[in-house]
Order: sequence, then structure tokens, then C-alpha cells
Amino acid sequence: MTAGAGPLRIGNFSGFYGDRFDALREMLTGGEVDVLTGDYLAELTMLILGRDRLKDPAAGYARTFLRQLEDCLGLAHERGVRLVTNAGGLNPAGLADAVRELAGRLGIPVRVAHVEGDDLTADHPHTLAAHAYLGGFGIAECLRAGADVVITGRVTDAALVTGPAAARFGWRPGEYDRLAGAVAAGHVLECGPQATGGNYAFFAERGQGAVRRPGFPIAEIHADGSSVITKHPGTGGFIDVGTVTAQLLYETGGARYPGPDVTTRLDTVRLSQEGPDRVRIEGVRGEAPPPTLKVGLNRLGGFRNEVVFVLTGLDIEAKAALVREQLTDALAESPPAEVRWDLVRTDRADADTEETASALLRLVVRDPDERTVGRALSGAAIELALASYPGFHVLAPPGKGTPYGVFEDVYVPHGAVDHVAVLHDGRRVPVLSARDTLVPDTPDTPDTPDTPDVPDTPGDLPHPPLPEPLPPAPTRRAPLGLVAGARSGDKGGNANVGVWVRSCASDAAWRWLVHELTADRLRELLPETRHLPVTRHVLPNLRALNFVIEGILGTGVASQHRFDPQAKALGEWLRSRHLDIPEALL
Repeated sequence: MTAGAGPLRIGNFSGFYGDRFDALREMLTGGEVDVLTGDYLAELTMLILGRDRLKDPAAGYARTFLRQLEDCLGLAHERGVRLVTNAGGLNPAGLADAVRELAGRLGIPVRVAHVEGDDLTADHPHTLAAHAYLGGFGIAECLRAGADVVITGRVTDAALVTGPAAARFGWRPGEYDRLAGAVAAGHVLECGPQATGGNYAFFAERGQGAVRRPGFPIAEIHADGSSVITKHPGTGGFIDVGTVTAQLLYETGGARYPGPDVTTRLDTVRLSQEGPDRVRIEGVRGEAPPPTLKVGLNRLGGFRNEVVFVLTGLDIEAKAALVREQLTDALAESPPAEVRWDLVRTDRADADTEETASALLRLVVRDPDERTVGRALSGAAIELALASYPGFHVLAPPGKGTPYGVFEDVYVPHGAVDHVAVLHDGRRVPVLSARDTLVPDTPDTPDTPDTPDVPDTPGDLPHPPLPEPLPPAPTRRAPLGLVAGARSGDKGGNANVGVWVRSCASDAAWRWLVHELTADRLRELLPETRHLPVTRHVLPNLRALNFVIEGILGTGVASQHRFDPQAKALGEWLRSRHLDIPEALL
């Protein structure tokens, strides 16, 4: 991949394992692109792939990528489009070999390379999978050597973009501002149509037809690290400052967004609407990466089972108490290690349908022994069918216990990882650690999160002072979502909720939000967080607040700790809560 003066057009065709299958063809035929990236990995995906590999040592990668290539590899080759993907999962070498075999069978002369070094499972013997988050320079080495397809395992999502950008523009480690700009673009691209109106708080204002089938995003990246986020002409969805802001806030924490190659200062990002479906990202500053790499550990936590009882009509609380007492007695001889009951009052008084007259009582049990949560629970629940509350029935009979996973983060020095680019001709090129190539006299990035509810963060780029609060004015009780958007997601056992006011809103909306929505107020609005650590981070350039809620997801999405195990709708719950909002903002 040779250096060039014009922008590099990088598109995305997958945001997760299971995304729209025909997106690769859509992106190859919809317009001009230089590189297409596919992001298949998430914390849960690594656990799924780990279980696949237990059954078959040759497995461990995203098989759907191979099926997409069956249809599209020739098209990509004809159009000169490079493909970069983390679909290699736990077995990038295995997927690279499978792609070569497919190319040979199809008679397509493509050069396939892969990246190794993320797998640290041997150092963590009690885990199913332990993988370090690598940066983009291994990808860059593969592309510089002429690869058409680059397969990786666990790299950061943004590395799929920073790698091609570094290869195109000749960036080297230490060019922090350029790398940080590419990280910002990569973070916007990584979840595909979430940048083009998918899952967007204000979708209803555009009409449902606008986001019925949103397209996939493209970043036009320039040599200075700035970019324009856009999409192919004629594809669905839309791109504006709001959709890009939402994605920048997704699954992030403080103003400093650490990565293996650079720490990106999210508080320096500037967005502007350049034209229809074109948003410019510029001004992004970068700092040295932290001295350690994140390693995601996945292990089997035990077995779980659940049953949902339907309670209809009168005496809902009494019915719930009865079945709870009955099952507690039935399981008393060998009680599960963890038992959780949740009564969801979906019922209405004098309802005109049976469904709207009903509430749901959900029982979830966990235990290291599958038998304790399997037949023991299902038998005890079904035996109550003729001997419990009136109208007894369940949504579905409980089955066998199913395994659940536990995710946790640990951190290792950069030198603990052997990052290697395996080129298409078989040569193995070691990739230097970013810490080995630090710019002289560059201060370390702090490892601790930004101070909550303080606008200035440590370092040489302080936030401007907070705006003045609004003067007293008439208010009306109304949902927060009439004034602010939100997007939320998971990071291990933690969740984040990003909240912003749109660029078209008045400055008064930002002044009100930044003073009204404190960490304490968020705890009041979301009582589930009341006893959890909540940290607020202020991002004035984006007119946004980002809240990190520790421990709300237990031991991660695979443990199915709560009703919304990935916190995807936590932001929408927040937007639905009522506050006293100045009438002038409504």
C-alpha cells in the first residue's frame, strides 16, 4: 500500500458477528472505496469462539466471513479493494489459510496476510480465552508488503482503520495527533450503521423510512488525521453531527480514550456538518499510549437457567409471593448458588386484553453444577402447574442449564506480547511496541480515570470552564429525551451512558444539561445505579456528558446479569425519565 496525497476511503461492512450478510457486496458495488473493514469481535463473541474451539481446534474464527468472500472475493480483487478484518478471532492463521484455500478454489490471485501475538491463553490456564488488544501497526506492515486481505485476531476496533491509514500515509509510532484522528474515525466506523442512523435517539424525527435499512459508513481519511464520515450515495439512513456524536460516545469512558498506539483526547474532537451525509472530524489530539495493554479474559462461570411466570389479573403481589415460596421450598434440599427474582409489572387495571392484564415474574438461577439449575429447577417449576396461583402458566418451560461466561480485564506490559505481522509470502515481521518507540520527553498518560464532575482533566489540554447556569425560569415536568440524546453500551461489567444536546439546539440546552445532569442526579433517575460508583466526564466540544457506571452488568454480558445484559437501552431509559426542564427548551 503506497503513500498517496488524496484521502483514503475506508468503509465498514460488519459491526458484529451476525451483521447484515450482504453488506460486503453493497459496499463493493455502491461506490468507490480503497479499503473495507469488518469488525466481528466483541467480549461475548470471544467466548462463543472459545467454546467453538473446544469442540474443534481448527475453529475459532468467524465462519460467516468466509461465506461472504465466496460471493465477493472476486469482486474485491477486480476493484482493487483491500479487506481488513478481525474475523480471525482466536485463530487468525486458520482463517488466513481458509481464505487462501477459497481463493485457490475460485482461481482468484489474492495475497493473504495475518497478524499474531494477541493470544495469551497459555499464560492464563484457567481461562477459555485470554487475548490482548493489539494496535494497528501489524496491519500496516501487512498492507505495506502488498497484502490484499489482512486477517487479525483481537485488535482494538479502531486498529482496523489506523492500520490502513498508517500504511497509506507512512505514519510511524509517535505521530499521536494523526493516529488519534484515525482512532476517532475508526471508532465511528466500527459499529457500521450505528453511524448512519441505526439505533439513533432521534430517529423518529426523520421518519421510520429513513432508517428502515441504513447503509454502512465510510471515512475519508486525510494525511493529517482529519476525516469526513459519509456513506455511499443512495443508501439508506443519514449522517449528521448527531449520529457521529452518538457513536463517538458509544462504549467509551473519560476524555482520554486509551489504546495500544495512542491515547485519543475525545475532548479535542471537533465536528462540523460539511454537507448532506458528510460530517468532518478534526482537531483531534493524541498522547502517548498507556504503559500496559488491556487483556480480555473469558472463562466459564457455571450454568444458569430461568423461568418466567405469567401472573394475570388481581392479587399480582400475592401470586408472586406464593410461587416464590413454593419454589424456594422445592429447591431447599440443594439450593442454587445464586437466585434472583424480578417482578415486572406490565399489567394494567381493567385491561381489554389478557396480555395487558398480566405481569411477569422472572426467576434466574446460577450454580457451578448443571444439575442444580437443570432438571431440579424445571421439575420443581412444572410440578406447580396444578398447585399454585390461579391462572398459572409460564412463557416457556425451563430446559437444561446452559453455560454462562465471565469476562474480566487484566493489564500486561507491552513487552509481554509478541506482536507479529505474518506477510503473504510467509515472512514474519516483529512489530515494535508503541512503548519502545515513544517520542522523547513524552509524558505518560495517566492510568487513572478523569476526576468525576470536574471539567478540567490533568494534562496540557484543560477543558474550558463550564458555561454559566441558566437563570431561574419557568419549568415543566417532561422527559429528558425531549432535550437530549443518549447512547449506552457495555464494557465488561461496567456500562457507559453518553448524553448530548444536538448541534442545532441552543447554547441554553447545553448550559442546562451540564449543570442539571450530575452523577447524583443520574443515580436518582436510574435507581438501579443508586448504590454503584458513577463517574461523570464532561466533553464540551461535543456538548456531551459521559457516565461510567461500575458493576451494573455483573461479570459481563455473557453472565446475563440483568434484563438488558449489554446496557443497550440504558440510555433510552434515562431519556424517558422526567425532570423539571425549562419551558424555553421544550
